[in-house]
Amino acid sequence: MEFTVAADLAVAFVLGSGFGFALERAGFGSARKLTAVFYLYDMAVVKVMFTAIVTAMTGISVLAAVGMLDLAELYVEPTSLVAQSVGGLVFGAGFILGGYCPGTSIAAVATGRKDGIAFALGMLAGVLAYVELTPGIDGWIKANTQGEMTLPSVTGLPMGWFALAFIAFLVFAGWGMKRLEGRFKHLRPAG
Repeated sequence: MEFTVAADLAVAFVLGSGFGFALERAGFGSARKLTAVFYLYDMAVVKVMFTAIVTAMTGISVLAAVGMLDLAELYVEPTSLVAQSVGGLVFGAGFILGGYCPGTSIAAVATGRKDGIAFALGMLAGVLAYVELTPGIDGWIKANTQGEMTLPSVTGLPMGWFALAFIAFLVFAGWGMKRLEGRFKHLRPAG
């Protein structure tokens, strides 16, 4: 079923507003809450993100298994290990230095947080710089691309096995994160 552009925008606005509201209600519009993960006393951000990834992976696996989704129809960004590693390091450094990721910075902007506004402006400057530099590095990225790489394509194992493995890992990781939070709770700021 195809939607009109107006319907697409309306759905995107409703989903985005709901997502932003949920981020703010969970405290993820605060740099203090987000950076707490680096001090190991509050792993809520990791728990939520990893649960979301496993939920999406499981949902896609189930839909594919019952024939409602053709995995070959999903777009997979071509893998460029070097470029994606550099991008991950830049993203991680920005997260550590600024205390926000792109989505949470917009939630912070919506609530008027000055640090969120500064972060979002810095992010916009980074995007504009990337757009200006892309013509110079686009050839390098394409030359170093390995093509589509997924866990099933690399290993030959079906997606369902990875979904089960990630569910088991999520349970184990949740236990481990709870232990870390207990061990480092003394670092939590008062109040």
